[in-house]
Amino acid sequence: MHPPDAKVAVITGASQGIGAGLVDAFRALGHRVVATSRSIDPSDEADVLTVRGDIADPATADRVCAAATERFGRIDTLVNNAGLFIGKPFTEYSQEDYEAIVGVNLTGFFRITQLAVGQMLRQGGGHVVQITTSLADHPRSTEPSVLASLTKGGLQAASRSLAVEFAAHGIRSNAVALGIISTPMHEGDDEADLALRHPLRRMGEVSDVVEAVTYLETASFVTGVTLPVDGGRSAGD
Repeated sequence: MHPPDAKVAVITGASQGIGAGLVDAFRALGHRVVATSRSIDPSDEADVLTVRGDIADPATADRVCAAATERFGRIDTLVNNAGLFIGKPFTEYSQEDYEAIVGVNLTGFFRITQLAVGQMLRQGGGHVVQITTSLADHPRSTEPSVLASLTKGGLQAASRSLAVEFAAHGIRSNAVALGIISTPMHEGDDEADLALRHPLRRMGEVSDVVEAVTYLETASFVTGVTLPVDGGRSAGD
């Protein structure tokens, strides 16, 4: 059990894959953790609080941040990990696709980040991390992804703005732009083909993402950056 003044990390999309890996990583760093997703199970650990809800609903953000401050008294880090990716030719996206992606990727970011940053201001510092995609800056003709670029690219721009706006208040903001990561989302896909889409000729692992986020968490002089964790995709084919 961590000491009562230990830092607190809030992680969205935390029930599996990258999010679950981040929960374990922040616990290993000594943080208490508030984990949220639509399907997350209750935790029997005193230092882990789970809150079930759809992050696209602003009421979920309200409940998560209220629970964090009520249970642990603070929010030191927010990792906006929840994300939705639908890869289609641009003209084939439906209105439902658009609303779903914007709901999770942008609306889900907006309210919880407002609340978390407000709490960080009261505490005198904190850190916000956005999980994005390298496709936002380096689109590929073989992977149509306009809505991912629209939303995750927006998060990268917002991340830089947050960094500059709140630097004087001790609040840092960074992003991690991913390649294709081996998670349950890709179960059943041709992993050999996905691996070959990276210059390093492998898919990323959850541990690769976790290492990047924990680096940013401990790098107190780093803010406003988007760190590619994409097997070289952003460098070129």
